[in-house]
Amino acid sequence: MIEFPKLGLRFEIDRVAFVIFEQEIYWYGILIAAAFMTAILLALRECSKFGIEQDTIIDLVLFIVPSAIVGARLYYVIFAWDEFKDNIWSVFNTRRGGLALYGGVIASLLVAYLFARWKKIKVWKLMDFGVVYIPIGQAIGRWGNFVNQEAFGTNTTLPWGMTGDEIREQLSYMKLDGMNVNPDLPVHPTFLYESLWNIGVFIFLHWYRNRKKADGEVIFLYLILYGLGRFWIEGLRTDSLMLGNIRISQLLSLIFVVVFSFLLYFRRKKASDINDDGAVAYSSEYGNILKKMKEEEEMEAARAEGAAQSSDGEGPAMMTESAAEGESSDTVQEDGGMEDNSEINDIEDQMTSINNSGSGDDKKTEV
Repeated sequence: MIEFPKLGLRFEIDRVAFVIFEQEIYWYGILIAAAFMTAILLALRECSKFGIEQDTIIDLVLFIVPSAIVGARLYYVIFAWDEFKDNIWSVFNTRRGGLALYGGVIASLLVAYLFARWKKIKVWKLMDFGVVYIPIGQAIGRWGNFVNQEAFGTNTTLPWGMTGDEIREQLSYMKLDGMNVNPDLPVHPTFLYESLWNIGVFIFLHWYRNRKKADGEVIFLYLILYGLGRFWIEGLRTDSLMLGNIRISQLLSLIFVVVFSFLLYFRRKKASDINDDGAVAYSSEYGNILKKMKEEEEMEAARAEGAAQSSDGEGPAMMTESAAEGESSDTVQEDGGMEDNSEINDIEDQMTSINNSGSGDDKKTEV
């Protein structure tokens, strides 16, 4: 039984969704699977817009999914070893919970990096694309905590405070351990806070991805935003993984926010400096060359227009004189044309030189 007393809501939810061949299937596992499937399907639907093939996404998923589960479980087991030291085989039973999202995120990003290097894909481009779908998966997966009545916070008087049979039982043990909690009062639904936060992060990153200045910005923003939300929410929880008196996820969140804020700043600054240098080159040397070519085109057009008007205004009696003058003018125009062609060739050579140097700069900035 899970209740939101002040909202008048009550849910009769069993951890077991159904049974197949005497094997219990838990809601937690179903929701984790739904989280992965949602993220994967969204990525497959949009990858072609960013020049990434669906086969590449499918190959990546085959590595990411098991790595994320192993990473999430390993992270949890390391910092909650007391739960497993007496029964080592329980480490492999994840149906009842015990997955730490930070472990899954770290493992996923590491595998994605290695995959991109192996496939010779631009690392930051691939990560900027794929990281957008992580928070929507996290938002769905957090509802597994709701069913399991875990990942809840301290007591609260807010209207959306929740309670439940297992929550009260766990709070009773925490109180015996000296924690300042009241098992009879509602608690913060921190799973819901994080789910809503991640939905907001997903919407923002999806919008920002097409507006970034440089590759790598989106993944840095995700790590910053997730770190900010997790730092706040972790401070409300009663079941945080601890290292002494330090909340592990809160410490990691703080590190993420500080480190990746600096990396984001310098990456954006580098992209801005490159764009400024390109603008200066275009407005000076390249711009002057274009201006010179335009002037040459206008001169050619003026000569052609003058020749047309001259031939229309002269009578038959002037044909011989015009022919004679035409011969001399043709000679002059041929000489002038040679000079013009020489100037145009020089201009084209300069433009080619600038374009080649510009493409060299681009190659240096690709990651």
